[in-house]
Amino acid sequence: MGCVSIPFRRLPHQPKLFVRLVDDYSGVKQFYPHAPNMDAVKRVASSLEYPAERRRQVAGILRDQNSSFGASDAAMRNLEKLERGAVAVVSGQQVGLFGGPAYAVYKALTAIRLAEELSEAGIPAVPIFWMATEDHDLDEVRHVTWFESGKLTRFELPADAAAGRPVGQVRLGTPIEESVKKAIGLLSGPASETISQALEQSYTPGETYGSAFGKLFARLFAEQGLILLDPLDARLHRIAAPLYQKAIEDRDELNKKLLQRGAELERAGYDAQVKVTAKSTLLFTIRDGVRQPVVASNSHFKSGDTTWTREEALRLVDASPEMFSANALFRPVVQDYLLPTAAYLGGPAEIAYFAQSSVIYERLLGRMPVILPRAGFTILDAKAEKLLQKYGLCIENLWAGPQELRRKLESVSVPPALSENFDRDQAQVESTLAELGAQIEKLDPTLGGAVTTARNKIAFQLEKLRRKTGRALDQKTGLLSDHERFLENLLYPNKSLQSRELCFLPFLARWGMEGLSELQKLSGSDTLGEHRIVRIP
Repeated sequence: MGCVSIPFRRLPHQPKLFVRLVDDYSGVKQFYPHAPNMDAVKRVASSLEYPAERRRQVAGILRDQNSSFGASDAAMRNLEKLERGAVAVVSGQQVGLFGGPAYAVYKALTAIRLAEELSEAGIPAVPIFWMATEDHDLDEVRHVTWFESGKLTRFELPADAAAGRPVGQVRLGTPIEESVKKAIGLLSGPASETISQALEQSYTPGETYGSAFGKLFARLFAEQGLILLDPLDARLHRIAAPLYQKAIEDRDELNKKLLQRGAELERAGYDAQVKVTAKSTLLFTIRDGVRQPVVASNSHFKSGDTTWTREEALRLVDASPEMFSANALFRPVVQDYLLPTAAYLGGPAEIAYFAQSSVIYERLLGRMPVILPRAGFTILDAKAEKLLQKYGLCIENLWAGPQELRRKLESVSVPPALSENFDRDQAQVESTLAELGAQIEKLDPTLGGAVTTARNKIAFQLEKLRRKTGRALDQKTGLLSDHERFLENLLYPNKSLQSRELCFLPFLARWGMEGLSELQKLSGSDTLGEHRIVRIP
């Protein structure tokens, strides 16, 4: 396996705030209390205070949850470590079909590796994955794309009839059977049987998006002992009830701080990831299976058709905390109230959220974990590597868009003998024009610009002719189009980074289960701030 690294700043579509945090923490430290490095994680972990009774309660709930997912002995040992006082290295993601995009796996691997590093440094730590089962955007999780044999296959389950339900409560239903059968049929490689069994045992009609995801990840990360957390559990809501109450009691002050932070971000040249208005609160309600935002106006709170006074809302939280759910800015604060989190691993846009969430942490929790970028990978197979070498391409040529890729392919695809003639003739033309230009400029120096323009136009036309020749050859063979489609499908599918668009399972099947261990080694603190191009067998 080979590997090269690319700084995040050179990847397409990266939020400016995220890039600045990774490249130059001093420029954004007003938004993040800790530098994104392991020294900061060790300091936070060493000074972290977390109530023993809350630790005992949460560990007990997680033991129940992970048992229901089929947790391994390694996961149960990590739960014992958590109960005895270990800190948590946390990541999380929506519970996508078949594990969702590949970066969900990369998040888990980064949490596992950094927990190992802390433990090796003498600070007991465990990896925990927060499954975003409360999220109600089913369209984000009910589909996934596989790459196999150069083609993209999209799997998609039907939309739920009851719109707005938390995805962790939505059952997969009978359509999942055909999807699993088709997915298994597309697998190839040494780990195909293992992954096929994991899919068959995890994705059945009676499972929900949340439980199926949990069972799949419990199987994938059995050796690593990843702990999974489902926030829909009513027992966790009861533990978090004091935080929900503070979100209502301090709503006005919190909203003021969030609006101020949004203005600060804008003045600094960054965009606020979550829009906050004068009526915003940090909460949703989950009633009759539907998740709806809570808004505030004139000292009253409203969700759907129901309105409460502040006192009524507080009594409702006390009586039925499972009815309340955190929004995107509040969710990490609830997470770190429930867990002794030393570090959180997030993606680029997610990390940008924390610049807003930090004011909530300061007001309600009094502490905040270190926010670190998850490991990022693009998988490159032997055929793709061969094609890149053949056409003199790098992966950034793919990210530059189809026109740039096509130009490069057409220029290189001209037969060697003809290409040599192009090169020879172009060099001769350049030499002749240089001599002629020197003579013209001697005669009249003001014509220098015209000479340069003429030389550039001739060079452009020669290169254009070379590309047209390559295109004409491709029309006869079709090979160039096949190669272009293969590279785009693998390395920039649907004009997105591979890790955001493609499922990891087909890659793992071809690689073998040891691929998880290989990527885990590449997910440590020494790789923070880098995206890695990994060549697999």
